[in-house]
Amino acid sequence: MAFGREQALAHLRAGAPFDLLVVGGGATGCGVALDAASRGLRVALVEKQDFAEGTSGRSTKLVHGGVRYLEAAVRHLDPAQYHLVREGLHERGILLRNAPHLARRLPLVTPLYRWLEVPYVWFGLKLYDLLAGRLSIGHSRLLGRRDALRRFPLLRAEGLKAGVLYYDGQFNDARMALTLALTAHEQGAVVANRVEVVALLKQGGRLVGALLEDGLTGERWPVHARGIINATGPFADRLRIMDRPSAEPMLVPSEGIHIVLDARHAPPDTGLLIPETEDGRVLFVLPWEGHALIGTTDTPAVVEEHPRARDEEIDYLLRHVGRYFNLQVTREDIKSVWCGLRPLVREPGAADTAQLARTHVIEVSPSGLLTIAGGKWTTYRRMALDTVDRAVSAFGLSPTRACCTEHLPLVGGGTPPEQVEAR
Repeated sequence: MAFGREQALAHLRAGAPFDLLVVGGGATGCGVALDAASRGLRVALVEKQDFAEGTSGRSTKLVHGGVRYLEAAVRHLDPAQYHLVREGLHERGILLRNAPHLARRLPLVTPLYRWLEVPYVWFGLKLYDLLAGRLSIGHSRLLGRRDALRRFPLLRAEGLKAGVLYYDGQFNDARMALTLALTAHEQGAVVANRVEVVALLKQGGRLVGALLEDGLTGERWPVHARGIINATGPFADRLRIMDRPSAEPMLVPSEGIHIVLDARHAPPDTGLLIPETEDGRVLFVLPWEGHALIGTTDTPAVVEEHPRARDEEIDYLLRHVGRYFNLQVTREDIKSVWCGLRPLVREPGAADTAQLARTHVIEVSPSGLLTIAGGKWTTYRRMALDTVDRAVSAFGLSPTRACCTEHLPLVGGGTPPEQVEAR
């Protein structure tokens, strides 16, 4: 089937009811649409902007379990963080297998400047390997000082004791979201961008559809569905309040920025994990499209369509890179900057946004709005599976097939990478 916006709009205007209307065209929404359509459900997805225009296109481009979350699990004996890492590593393996044209294994070096750090970090990354189980993508190992400098020549040599090499995944986030939308369309979903939900339609206090608006023409029309899924990421509370004005916010928005430097700041085949910042985070320096990608920060944010990076956040990244590189990095070296919002779920007792777990939460309102919030890119498929399972139960749907996304190659996944790049 051709993937065209006008064709999708014609289907949306036709008046035939859908099983599910998915609102949001980022990682979560596209993943939900794919999961539901592959089960034989009648699915429509609408996105106010473009696919992955927001959070899903502004990530660190890593497919990972979360080294920092594992450290939190060990230090605080936190089972939620432990489960998050294990689930993330499992989903990392599935994503790398189902989208080999968009994701790859990436070696990363962690530099160590104190001897006491060596056994601690080495043990942690060995545990990281172990939790990946049969979907492991490589075994971490200790590097001598000379080998660490050979793999990442810009590392500050003074005081360097050793390094640890481990493996995670890297992917093209925006292309991945579009590929999910394409695959959902291939499975029968109707998918359209530049279409906004401007009102929710109710009958007897229950949601029965939504009023849509074409963002390019201003035309409005209703669409009916047995269930509506709110997968709008950091904007989830806006749709929840449209449904129920008295709804309490469920998100604590956080923002993270990334900067891009020229290629000399990162080898083409190795990333760097800076293990500790002044506020207890980790930073990455990664090869990306012939350049070096550095991020990220984690600060409280106001939800807005196109957030801009603040000067103090840029200075934060430059300051930490300068501590670990043997050359001075300045603002003149920056080629690009972007800022993305994280839809973190509220958690009582968390001191700041960096302490909030990246788990996901599903909520169904009294009128039937199903909201999926939280999570991260790596676990989009698991989030979609849980969401569609809940939707089937909440809305009395009858899928013709069970979930099959664990072994479903994405569009282009069977094409050699060199041919994909040439298109």
